[in-house]
Amino acid sequence: MSTAAGADLLFRPVHDLAAQVRSGDLSARELVQASLDRIAELNPTLNAFVDVFADEALAEADGIAPGDDRPFAGVPIAIKNNRAVAGRRLTFASNMVGDFRAPYDHNVVARLRAAGFVVVGTTTLPEWGILPTTETARFGATRNPWDQSRTPGGSSGGSAAAVASGMVPIAHANDGGGSTRIPAACCGLVGLKPQRGRISLGPEVGHAFLVADGVLTRTVRETAEVLDLLSGPMLGDMTWAPPPAEPFAATAARAPGRLRIAMSTLSPVPEAVVDPVAVQAVQDAARLLESLGHEVVEADPPWARPELSAVFTASFGPAVCTQIRLAEMILGREATAEDMEPLSWALFGLCRSISSVDALLAEFQLHGVGRDLVTWVDQYDALLTPSLAEAPLPLGTLNPLDADDPMGAFTRSASFTPFTPPCNISGQPAVSLPLFEREDGLPLAVQLIGQPAQEGALLALAAQLEEAQSWAGRRPDL
Repeated sequence: MSTAAGADLLFRPVHDLAAQVRSGDLSARELVQASLDRIAELNPTLNAFVDVFADEALAEADGIAPGDDRPFAGVPIAIKNNRAVAGRRLTFASNMVGDFRAPYDHNVVARLRAAGFVVVGTTTLPEWGILPTTETARFGATRNPWDQSRTPGGSSGGSAAAVASGMVPIAHANDGGGSTRIPAACCGLVGLKPQRGRISLGPEVGHAFLVADGVLTRTVRETAEVLDLLSGPMLGDMTWAPPPAEPFAATAARAPGRLRIAMSTLSPVPEAVVDPVAVQAVQDAARLLESLGHEVVEADPPWARPELSAVFTASFGPAVCTQIRLAEMILGREATAEDMEPLSWALFGLCRSISSVDALLAEFQLHGVGRDLVTWVDQYDALLTPSLAEAPLPLGTLNPLDADDPMGAFTRSASFTPFTPPCNISGQPAVSLPLFEREDGLPLAVQLIGQPAQEGALLALAAQLEEAQSWAGRRPDL
């Protein structure tokens, strides 16, 4: 297979690739080899991968024959390097963790493998997944395939760069404040944050207030199909989302009917300035929705609260820093400033200064914020907002290595991504869609926020927009 043919192959939907492997028109080895060749060609520039499992992936592909009835047998996938892959390094992009090797597969990895996906490697993230950009002391900067001077977003930046550049057709991601939707918006992909509790965080975690796992894809159908196979609790989970009445992919494949949709460009972070281009994208998306027969109403949610950033930090910070405490337990020693970047160390220090009562109080306050948002959205079928307040940031804009102002990058990041954290607080599903392009060719996305536990209905609306204004054929010039 020629290099060009292999590259074209990796931009096709995962269900099409699986069908070719199943029919024998394409071997799993050919498909995995095409992915590995593309990684070898582009990763030295884009820096999307922490580790590549070439020999193991090819050996696994050789064991997949035509007729394999697993839904995605032979399709290559990458896993963000904050989820365990048995026998492989689990680094969280931190020097502190060293080369610790996970002794098990995380739930999402196990389910993806069971569906036939072949894991070809793990992808980069900011240290401990803190920032919405992907630049680390340990692994360097990951670059946006659309403009290599800019970030692919974060914290699932490596996964987004890998999919957008065609190194893999799909990649794992997760979202604790926008970390799936932000890189999707930066890199021209579909990024869904599912309902809280939809995808188990086991075997380590039984419940998480903010975090949800998922994938980055090029099409809504792919996201819906993979959501179906990842959904559902593991034994031992403390909470889980109610199961859908039918598969998400079935709901997403049907026209949604006439909906009442709110639109807002009011930033939840009062000091954030929303780019006029992002405002225009929401207005254009609203007109497109009206042309499809929907009612669109301008209305602002009750989320522009001056205290929200501080309260979110008081909950998000301890959630992140629990990972550092776990690393301390595994290593058998306390962390030091030399173990991590200045931002991580500063956030860790801040979290240690927060009492357990104050941390629980912050989460209690966020429960109220989430309830207010869910209650407000209940009068509409969906809410339309910008995905980002700015274009993908130039590399270096958020510097986690600044020892003079270590929390500066964290504070600044709120102005870049004010629209994504509210849905982590409320738990409801939200999706970033790359509907438009900026004048310089960069992707320009909007966000749709859905009703609680109604990912199928949200994806049906997203699919309707995709059919009206397809984006899947766009590719960065590499």
